[in-house]
Formats: sequence, structure tokens, C-alpha cells
Amino acid sequence: MRPQSWSFDQNGDTSMNLLILVVDDEPDVEMLFRQQFRRDLREGRFRMEFAQSGDLALQRITDATGVSLILILSDINMPGMTGLELLPKAKAARPDVPVIMITAYGDAETKRKALEGGAEALFTKPIDFGALRSEIDTRVARAA
Repeated sequence: MRPQSWSFDQNGDTSMNLLILVVDDEPDVEMLFRQQFRRDLREGRFRMEFAQSGDLALQRITDATGVSLILILSDINMPGMTGLELLPKAKAARPDVPVIMITAYGDAETKRKALEGGAEALFTKPIDFGALRSEIDTRVARAA
């Protein structure tokens, strides 16, 4: 059975069945993202799923077969599997899906590791939601 957030809309249309996976161990991140993108989510432009660990993220990526996973946003500093450890595993599972890393520490070494590991970009906290919205709009347009 599919998770409810990946179900068909009332008309049975899956054309806007676009998914963004956000990976962050901080519990308030989901609320922040849902608030920032509330209009898009309400209008069904895309869906957001959240994973609080690298292991949960890999499970969600695996479960997302048949769903248009258009973007993975992952924090770097998490207990257990870090975002930099998740990155090659996510790219191996879904090489077609861009990954943007998020970190509180935007130093050159972290950025180098993220980009060499296959990340499309590195955003620092606090997140510039204007820039992130632009990235998401690009992915939505490409998937349309």
C-alpha cells in the first residue's frame, strides 16, 4: 500500500505527483518547510516527505519507486549516518535525482566534499528559502 502522501489526487491524476525528500534530524525542520511551502503543498504542486535519519531516508528513496522524486535535501550533520555518508548511497539508488546538501558549517572543505560526492549544491543554515524555492521551481518545471 502506498503512503497517503503519494496517493492519487481526487481526479486520479498523478501528473503533479512530484516528491521532495527532506532529510534532517531536527524535529522543527518539517514544520519550517511545511510553513515555507504551504501554498505549493496545498495546491499540490509537489509533495514533501521527511526523514529524520539517513537510514530512514534510504528507505523512503527505495519506497519512492513509481513516484517522481525530483529532489533530495539533506542536512550534513546528523547522528548515525551523516549527510555526506548518505549522499553516495542516495546517488547509487537514484542517480537521476539531484541532491542538495544543507549545513550550518559552510566551510570550503565541507563544500568540496559535498560537491565531489555528487551534490548539486550546498546551502548553509539559516536556509535562504528564496534560493531554495528557485531550485525547487526549476525541478518542478523540468518534471512537468
